[in-house]
Amino acid sequence: MNTPDHAIADREEPGSSNEPDVPLEPTINCETDLDAPDVDPAWLHARIESALPHLSRTVERITIRIVDDAEMIDLHTRYHEDPTTTDVLTFEGTSEPMPLEVDIAVCVDEARRQSANRTHDVNSELLLYVVHGLLHCSGHDDHDAEAHVSMHAEEDRILKAIGVGSIYGGDS
Repeated sequence: MNTPDHAIADREEPGSSNEPDVPLEPTINCETDLDAPDVDPAWLHARIESALPHLSRTVERITIRIVDDAEMIDLHTRYHEDPTTTDVLTFEGTSEPMPLEVDIAVCVDEARRQSANRTHDVNSELLLYVVHGLLHCSGHDDHDAEAHVSMHAEEDRILKAIGVGSIYGGDS
């Protein structure tokens, strides 16, 4: 059988596609070695996934490590020469305009202390820390009063958009 020349030209080569490039779904890993029954990694994963489209930067990979004070002090000392605990440390593996690849450490002990003084649970506080870290990677800063207000307003915007509500300001 003779095949018309245009039929050959219309066939795709193996492994090729006429489809436009579709971005891959971001990889989100939420890890902990702690015995923390008040932490729900699945809840965090779902909320983080919902928040990603609200960021100004595309995300390829996020690894979140939920740590206690001892591990956070170790990380804070090792990377910032500060022997105190903190709420969140962010380690960005790429820079703009590349899609974001980031490792984030969040401190469950600090989240427990903060959530005890506010009207939400530990998971919401940990989510706030992750969003805060992602915003740092997206160009936000909070080192002066004006930037602090702006960054926390952006956190609120994202958290409200995904149905969680404001956490930092406490009007959840």
